[in-house]
Amino acid sequence: MGGYPHSLTKYIIMGTDIIAESTTKSVDKLKLPRKYKVIILNDDVTPMEFVIALLMAIFKHDQNAATEITLKIHNEGSAVAGIYTYEIAEQKILESSNLAMSNGYPLNLTIEPE
Repeated sequence: MGGYPHSLTKYIIMGTDIIAESTTKSVDKLKLPRKYKVIILNDDVTPMEFVIALLMAIFKHDQNAATEITLKIHNEGSAVAGIYTYEIAEQKILESSNLAMSNGYPLNLTIEPE
């Protein structure tokens, strides 16, 4: 993994003298965490109005975006609700599933790497 030089200054205390010693150290670049798509799957039971409300409440889409995503789910069988790090994607799926179940809907969501 490539890095870039980063100058560091080390201070050494010797008796009453402070000696500054400059060093060059390679600092590795950090990788961004991998992203995952949260995908909502179509079913014949969950009303479109509920899916729109879910997209607005959990995924923070506005009315127009939520409606477009819902229509894509309805017409194509699935659509991406959002793209997140793995932990956040899992949490969004859990919150969505719990909300759907508590309202009596069998809404299914899945996760896949971007």
